[in-house]
Amino acid sequence: MIENRLYKTMYEVCRVINSSLDPTDVLEKIAERVTWAMDAKGCFIRILSRDGKRLKPAAYHGLSKRYALKGEVEVEKSGMDKEVMKGELVTVKDAVSDPRFQYQDEAKEEGLTSLLVAPMTAPDKSVIGVLRVYAKEERDFTEDERNFITAVANLSAIALENARMFRALKRAHELTNAYNYQIFEE
Repeated sequence: MIENRLYKTMYEVCRVINSSLDPTDVLEKIAERVTWAMDAKGCFIRILSRDGKRLKPAAYHGLSKRYALKGEVEVEKSGMDKEVMKGELVTVKDAVSDPRFQYQDEAKEEGLTSLLVAPMTAPDKSVIGVLRVYAKEERDFTEDERNFITAVANLSAIALENARMFRALKRAHELTNAYNYQIFEE
């Protein structure tokens, strides 16, 4: 039954990506749909900072605001995220006891146990963020779920790259128009 939900959600994610160039809107909808599809407690999408040292909150669903806004993740202090930034899919059975997880106390307070973390890989093969799925109970994620989250993470990266390129093109167009206006009006 969950496989049907995963396929339906994959279709919905593709529709969301094609419907908007607003990265915040797209990522929030993806987090919501992933949480539902995987029958999870929540989903959190973090984007890599320009300096490549921190993962900044981008969107979440199913988690408390307190947990979501606890701060950025320093990649060097998170063994789990160091693995993910190398392009690996990471499973954590128990976030509270796994030394790779940076915010163990906060995970315990939030009621988080297992998680699945996928790299958001851009078309140029660089990892630009992570997509995390949290379960409130200890859970073995199926191969279908692992494949699903990998695909959604990569689609999310493509959506972000498309939005960035659109913003750059829009800005270039605005600058060209301003320049042309100055030249031809003088």
